[in-house]
Parts: sequence; C-alpha cells; structure tokens
Amino acid sequence: MKNNLVQKSILPGFGMTMGITVIYLSVIVLIPLSAVALKAASAGWAGLWETITDARVLASFRVTLGASFAAAAVNVVFGFLVAWVLTRYTFPGKRFVDGLIDLPFALPTAVAGIALTAIYSQNGWIGRWLEPYGIKIAFTPLGITTALIFIGLPFVVRTVQPVLLELDGAVEEAAASLGAKRWTTFRKVLFPELLPPLITGFALAFSRAIGEYGSVVFISGNMPMKTEIVPLLIMTKLEQYDYAGATAIALLMLVVSFVLLLLINFLQWRSHRRFTSS
Repeated sequence: MKNNLVQKSILPGFGMTMGITVIYLSVIVLIPLSAVALKAASAGWAGLWETITDARVLASFRVTLGASFAAAAVNVVFGFLVAWVLTRYTFPGKRFVDGLIDLPFALPTAVAGIALTAIYSQNGWIGRWLEPYGIKIAFTPLGITTALIFIGLPFVVRTVQPVLLELDGAVEEAAASLGAKRWTTFRKVLFPELLPPLITGFALAFSRAIGEYGSVVFISGNMPMKTEIVPLLIMTKLEQYDYAGATAIALLMLVVSFVLLLLINFLQWRSHRRFTSS
C-alpha cells in the first residue's frame, strides 16, 4: 500500500518565506543604504566629487585600506597556524586557548582599544621596551594594524578550523608513503583544500577591519593626514553637522567595500574552480 501522505515543510511555503526575506532585507539593508545614497546625491555631483577628492578624505582611505589589508594578510598566516595547532595537536589548556580565539567577538571594541593603547604606548608594558629601539606602535599606522589584527583573527581561525577537521589524514599518509616531502604534501594535498577558506577568512577579516571604529579610535591618535581612519572622519563630519559630507564619504566607503568584496569573491570562485577541475 502506497503512502499517500505528503510530508509538509516545517516552515511556511516558498511564497511566504521569500516575502519575509525580501521585507527583512529591505528594512535592514536596502532602505538604509538607499537613504545614504540619496542623502549623498542631494549635494550634487560637484559637491560629491569635491568631498571625496579632498586630500584629508583620500589620506584616511589610504590609512584605512592599507591597515585593513595588512591586518587581514597577517591574520591569514597566523590564523592558519593557530587553527592548525588547535586541530592537529593535543596539549594542556587547549580548550582555554580555543576559547580565547572568540574573545574579540565578546569583548567591547572600545575596551580592546583602551587595553591595546595602554600596552603599546610609550609607557606601556610592551611599548616601553620598544621605545629605545625607535619602534612606536601606539598613535601610528602600525598601532591601527595591531588593533585590526586583534579583531580580525577569529574570522580566519573559525573559517579554516572546520576544513582542517574534515581533511582525511589518510591522504597525507598516502602522499608520505609515495615519497612526498612535507612541503610537497602541503602544496599538493592540503593547500588546494585550504585556499578557499583562507580567502574567505581574509575577506571576512578585511571587511570587518574596514568598518572598525571602537578598537582603533584610541590607539590611532586620530591625527588628520596620518592616522585618521574613515569611520572617525565620518563621525567628525557628523559632529560638524556636515551631513552631506558624511554621507558622501559613507557612500564612497560603501562602493569601495562592495567592489573589494566582489573581487575577493571572484578570486575565491576562480581558485575553487581551478583546483576542483585539476
């Protein structure tokens, strides 16, 4: 006897769930971003161009993008090493170390900024030892990069960690039994599987760093043309009641972020396609 009972979906049908999805995304994402674009356009193309080509604005973009890229690149390397240690080795306090990775998620960014400034300032615990060698971290672009490394590390570790857990160790043993050296095994066996999550972790860390404010505002020193980041410049414009200028910078930040994410996703797709087809 055939079972004529049709299994019903736990959630409502496609029409209702799709409608809720579109409404939710419109309220949370599309409408606020559209408001930013419309407010920036109210200044006219001439005013918009004058604002975004200002020397101070361009300098803040160089600092923000440069520090964000450097921090994400550092996190890719050391985040991979941390994920490797947590997945491949057993040692006392492993769960404690694993829990520390998520600390930047739970810790308020302002608290992280104050703590990093206290540590790396000229009189700080670490800064006082670097000062005699002429190395300054606090109130320099290096300090901004340090803060962005702190808040971006979990994105790389938590992206790479599941992939390392799913890798079959027998494949590495087979490569070793066939005479492959460690570097060859890593390059030919492990790296093709790890490249997509590494790119994803880089993209997440980079995106997070671009819009970071709380952990950077203290350690950067906020010096125009030197250590001023884009989110701080937007806040400065708002405090000066220059809403058109603030939204113009925010719109440029939105466009740059979207283009960079699109490029990174394209590279990730290309790398995954190339390695899966080979």
